[in-house]
Amino acid sequence: MNEKIESQLAALRDRIDELDRILVEILSERAYCALEIGKIKRSNDLAVYQPEREAAVLQHANSINEGPFDSEALERLFKRIIDETRGLEGNGKPIDSEKGTGSQK
Repeated sequence: MNEKIESQLAALRDRIDELDRILVEILSERAYCALEIGKIKRSNDLAVYQPEREAAVLQHANSINEGPFDSEALERLFKRIIDETRGLEGNGKPIDSEKGTGSQK
């Protein structure tokens, strides 16, 4: 590989590393919100899993999606995020809605 290509790749990879850092910060902030939601739900005997809310979150994500992810890919990503944060709402253990069980970490 020549130096120009290596430089271009390095710059793009540095940008991805920075975006990953921001993404982790945002996911952590979202998780803290889920913890607070969980406290409210538990203190009011509300179910952790609320399918209508999950559907609304997925619909909202798709409504603001400008690509390059297609709707199905974006939905898979958000379902994974929702599964992990739902676990925090309930008991601090991630729950996999596809399996109906806690995930092993």
